[in-house]
Amino acid sequence: MSEHFDPYDADRPLMMGCSCGRHRSGAEHAAAELRARSETADFELYSNEFIEASLVKALFPQDAVRRQFLRSVGKGSAMAAIASVLPVASLQAMAQEKGGAIEKKDLKIGFIPITCATPLIMAHPLGFYSKQGLNVEVVKTAGWALIRDKMLNKEYDATHFLSPMPLAISMGAGSNATPMNVATIQNTNGQAITLSVKHKDKRDPKDWKGFKFAVPFEYSMHNFLLRYYVAEAGLDPDRDIQIRVVPPPEMVANLRAGNIDGYLGPDPFNQRAVYEEVGFIHLLTKELWNGHPCCAFGTSTEFIQKNPNTFAALYRAVLTSAAMAREAKNRELIAKVIAPQAYLNQPETVIAQVLTGKFADGLGNVKNVPDRADFDPMPWQSMAVWMLTQMKRWGYVKGDVNYKQIAEKVFLLTDAKKVMKSLDMKVPDGAYPKFTIMGKVFDPDKPDAYLSSFAIKRA
Repeated sequence: MSEHFDPYDADRPLMMGCSCGRHRSGAEHAAAELRARSETADFELYSNEFIEASLVKALFPQDAVRRQFLRSVGKGSAMAAIASVLPVASLQAMAQEKGGAIEKKDLKIGFIPITCATPLIMAHPLGFYSKQGLNVEVVKTAGWALIRDKMLNKEYDATHFLSPMPLAISMGAGSNATPMNVATIQNTNGQAITLSVKHKDKRDPKDWKGFKFAVPFEYSMHNFLLRYYVAEAGLDPDRDIQIRVVPPPEMVANLRAGNIDGYLGPDPFNQRAVYEEVGFIHLLTKELWNGHPCCAFGTSTEFIQKNPNTFAALYRAVLTSAAMAREAKNRELIAKVIAPQAYLNQPETVIAQVLTGKFADGLGNVKNVPDRADFDPMPWQSMAVWMLTQMKRWGYVKGDVNYKQIAEKVFLLTDAKKVMKSLDMKVPDGAYPKFTIMGKVFDPDKPDAYLSSFAIKRA
């Protein structure tokens, strides 16, 4: 840990220019550098030239031989050699003509200005959408209820969702039933429980009776994880504490004003509370469930059915972006790219602490947790089953729930694997892995037994 690390260097504003003199801001310079990295990165991981990739695979079906060939001669020389014997350009043109036409090029995608949306956001300035033939406008949105309403009214084509939201909307919980789908998980981990500085002596949740907490939405991992945590401490989340919905950008102000005692919220607002010296990080949610899902990228089932090629193009763009966001070496540059007003509108140092995992906790410590936030895109259907158990546990859904049927309709795991495979990304096996939450194993094959095991519940 560097002795020179100062997480809140007030003399470190966003650059108005850049060192190379070719860009208007540090953010533009960072975006250009990330674009360059994406273009020169491993051909098989990031390239969008699928025809070229397929040809190389056909000629060199063995992975080791293919990679050795590409490393030894370089992508440019390799494709020149292949083009001398195969009509690459003609094949590419044919592929574009053969049923792959984009049905809708101009798209609006909603997002909430939080680090969970990093892949969806950074795909815009880095040109990942335009490389897929899409003209995307990413629209900053005030809150999750508005996201839901704009999707139901078809004002947005796709959106940043809280991962339980498409399940709830598809089931008609909290809205009219409208089939929605999760294409990818946008982020894993990346949340925290933040408490007011006045509660530094109340680190045991058993002492939180009467506390007022904020979460961003009822159908959120934030709500479900907070309820789980306090219930494990013996508190009833509906009787012993108050939980209210507060849009993420308003959480710090409410903490400062004393309207709430704390929140389980998304970053960068946990770190922003530390930055403003009004709160401290009680714990990261990865301490409750390491690798837990939070937000998702998705759209309506109707949009997918009407625009399959557009959806596939969106899928490729977002998955490519997620792969880049997972690389630790890119995190500081990404912080510069998403910090400006059009995106998160936050101090770069706050976002960098979240993404790099090197952060001040508000208790006088500087911590180093590299996986504080991650961007694993896999929409595991067992994640959906767990969310459904918690909806039932707390009375958000009633009666019998066909967990796996709903999970498989809403979470598009098969599609995600197919698109990842086309991008030559590593595709894990299975659909229903088990998870451990606060020391307790969740078996998605036994959701009702899991639900029955809790002492505090509504169901």
